[in-house]
Amino acid sequence: MSPKPLMNLDEVVFDDVEENGFYTSSRGQISDHIGARQLGYNLTVLPPGKAQCPFHNHHGEEEMFLILEGEGELRFGEQRYPLRRHDVIACPTGGPEVAHQIINTGTTTMRYLSLSTLMELEACEYPDSQKVLISSSIGGQRRLRKIFRAETDVDYYDREDLGKARE
Repeated sequence: MSPKPLMNLDEVVFDDVEENGFYTSSRGQISDHIGARQLGYNLTVLPPGKAQCPFHNHHGEEEMFLILEGEGELRFGEQRYPLRRHDVIACPTGGPEVAHQIINTGTTTMRYLSLSTLMELEACEYPDSQKVLISSSIGGQRRLRKIFRAETDVDYYDREDLGKARE
């Protein structure tokens, strides 16, 4: 039987809770519960003075955010924009010029709805910390997830045996 194609935000279960200093938030996944296949949805609750994740940009997944409650700030590329209730934010794919981060700079809890395309292969950059994330999944099952420092770039043949083929 297929899942019911709707869910009230009051029914969201917060199954992704992070308490990492500045990066403190609660997220509740929605998409699997309503049968979404190519889009991911979640509800994020962000306490005052916190951000859900580091400043980053995607090469595969496009994101959209809808601010439901609270006030804050959007870091987007080299710009900063004030955020308030009912703002809609587009975060297209690309390089550091579209890197983004939502920060609750207000005095009350911020709640926002996130929507993103789901890609089997994703590359994500973190301009502040010079990290790169590579991930892949098939049918919603994670196959690979690696985060590394961008400055550890190596030659294509690094650690390869350049001698003749072995028989």
